[in-house]
Amino acid sequence: MPDLLLELRSEEIPARMQRKAAGDLRKMLTDGLVEAGLTYEAAREYWTPRRLALDIRGVTARSKDISEEIKGPSTKAPEQAVQGFLRKAGLSSIAEAHVHADPKKGDFYVAHIAKPGRAAEEIIAELVPGIIRGFPWPKSMRWGPASAKPGSLRWVRPLQSILCTFGPETEEPVVVDFEIDGLRSGNLTYGHRFHAPGAITVRRFDDYAAKLEAAKVVLDADRRKEIILADARNLAFANGLDMVEDDGLLEEVSGLVEWPVVLMGEFEQDFLAIPAEVIRLTIRANQKCFVTRPPGAGEELSNRFILTANIEASDGGKEIAYGNGKVVRARLSDALYFWKTDQGDLPDLDQLQASAEKFGLDLKKPLDQRMARLDHLGVTFHAKLGTQGERVERIKRLAEELAPLVASSISPLEGEMAGRPEGVASREAPASSVRDRASRQDEPTPSIAFGDISPSRGEIPALARRAAVLTKADLTTEVVGEFPELQGAMGRKYALLQGEHSSVAAAIEEHYKPQGPSDRVPTDPVSVAVALADKLDTLVGFWAIDEKPTGSKDPYALRRAALGVVRILVENGIRLELTPIFGSAYEWANYLDKNAVTTLERKAEQIYRSDLLAFFHDRLKVYLRDQGARHDLIDAVITPQSDDLLQIVRRVQALGSFLDTEDGKNLLAGTKRAANILAAEEKKKTTVADHVEPALFREDAEKTLFAAVNQAEKEAGQAIHNEDFSAAMLALSALREPVDSFFERVLVNDEDQAVRANRLALLARIRAATDQVADFSKIAG
Repeated sequence: MPDLLLELRSEEIPARMQRKAAGDLRKMLTDGLVEAGLTYEAAREYWTPRRLALDIRGVTARSKDISEEIKGPSTKAPEQAVQGFLRKAGLSSIAEAHVHADPKKGDFYVAHIAKPGRAAEEIIAELVPGIIRGFPWPKSMRWGPASAKPGSLRWVRPLQSILCTFGPETEEPVVVDFEIDGLRSGNLTYGHRFHAPGAITVRRFDDYAAKLEAAKVVLDADRRKEIILADARNLAFANGLDMVEDDGLLEEVSGLVEWPVVLMGEFEQDFLAIPAEVIRLTIRANQKCFVTRPPGAGEELSNRFILTANIEASDGGKEIAYGNGKVVRARLSDALYFWKTDQGDLPDLDQLQASAEKFGLDLKKPLDQRMARLDHLGVTFHAKLGTQGERVERIKRLAEELAPLVASSISPLEGEMAGRPEGVASREAPASSVRDRASRQDEPTPSIAFGDISPSRGEIPALARRAAVLTKADLTTEVVGEFPELQGAMGRKYALLQGEHSSVAAAIEEHYKPQGPSDRVPTDPVSVAVALADKLDTLVGFWAIDEKPTGSKDPYALRRAALGVVRILVENGIRLELTPIFGSAYEWANYLDKNAVTTLERKAEQIYRSDLLAFFHDRLKVYLRDQGARHDLIDAVITPQSDDLLQIVRRVQALGSFLDTEDGKNLLAGTKRAANILAAEEKKKTTVADHVEPALFREDAEKTLFAAVNQAEKEAGQAIHNEDFSAAMLALSALREPVDSFFERVLVNDEDQAVRANRLALLARIRAATDQVADFSKIAG
């Protein structure tokens, strides 16, 4: 069967667009072939900075002839119906249709459509120009004299040639001939821009790839990555160093070269005084180079870097390495200046006193100065949510409130976590009202000595308050201004330099975490409190101004923030009732009338309990499904009022384990049967007694079930109160045999109305007992 080779060669395609563009090209063309009636055996895409290529094997040479019948209206149908049929069938007049007879319905029109098959070359020649014109580049351009004409060709960079050949291995392939904006397809390609710029005649994919390789073009992007990685590792090893690997940079660099040549450059040792993260980002962002480190040096870097050139230079690459080194030195000089400047005093200290007093800042400390400046400048967080300074005030208050709740669940051990607790946190703290908690915020903060010692539980609220005040301070530093991705990380470094407690420094960096499903969650109690405060303030604030995610749009990353809260609570084993915290966050918002507490609490109940809580439920469902939990079990456990996420998770786990047992499966069947009977009778408005009356029992199975329900309901309720969900499931499992026996021996719909109503009430008691744990009606099976 014939094979198709297509290459679209252009000026350099941005590296970030190449992989997706090649995939888009494959999908668009293969979908078009199938839609046109052709089939293929395999398809693979390739790309380099200057070309997208497709190798499609085993394409059918011709589409099949198609014969179909389209049934039309009755011969007595009105003219409007007849005209609609003609349009649908593609007929010019009703005379072209046939009349078929139906003994029952009478005569009706039928269109006999015959579509002859088409040669694959004809289909391809029609498909490719349309794909090129409608290609989904994120950004595209027009060029040359034709660009002035309406509808002229657009491409990511000027398109220079199109190669398109088609044919079986045993025959000479043909050029699929087509033309687009004066550019005609052919069988020519071109090699490396500098090493082999001449034209190359191509027949099919195998000689295409081989001839390109000879012309200094490695067509396979994954192979270019392997070459770069292997050569970089070997070059680093030969110089007594380890390469610091970076998958994202490797992907980008492989899209910048067609013939990778790995070289090593260097810079002065003095620049190593700059933090490793800054050096790495400077070299990565500006020169697309890898950094190296001495073996076993941890985070410490060496003064050598690895670059990837696109040519084999006659001097072995010395001038290329030297030129890159000059640029790296210039960039690192800037970075060193930023690093030193951030540790010095600000020139406008005399204007920052008011902000310093507001936040209890020490203007002798550089990071405190930066926070004071952030507040003084009135940097806007959001037009409707105030300034960054106002936001920090909200986070500070909320973090201090959350800290005792977090500390009661997480215990520090020598500055690290002692591990997730098996038990649960005390539930007394969240029960206090919003107003009670608010009154405590203005109490004096206990003074603590910040240093490298593990904080006691009593110190955690003050540490959280201090960390929250400094969380956004590094936003005004020179380094973060140059490299925004270092926010938090630089704050931590500057905090340690000015002698902050290690937990405070960690919280400054970790309060942004987790930033994705694979990112780690903070575990230090101070970090956890501040991270929760930051995310909850964001969510509550944007909900208050009605800026919620819609569809695929989430410009403020609110889904990520909610998922972060979910992961922090669940993975740290933290018990936290969200609704009171929503109310507190709502209250601390500086755009609210803080005197209207009653209105505030009522509004918080109406808005957040029904809406924001549901948003958290959706994120929790996503999280649990990713962990392998069954969706029906999640739906069975979550209610609109469920605001303790960890409790939901533990219920789902206990329910899943229970339903894996034979008792669980049988009880599920019995309870679902009871629920279905009860639901059907309720729908028919059959009378159901308000309570079960033992005097109306006629069968021993009724008595046994009634006693079992009373006992199970009591034991399950006590177990749930103790938050022992496995014990609650065990208590319910005792219902299995009495329920089975009841349905075997008892007819629910007895002729006696009172007996029937009493038995339905007994079914309602079964439903109520199991509903303490989960809504069994939502469980599949």
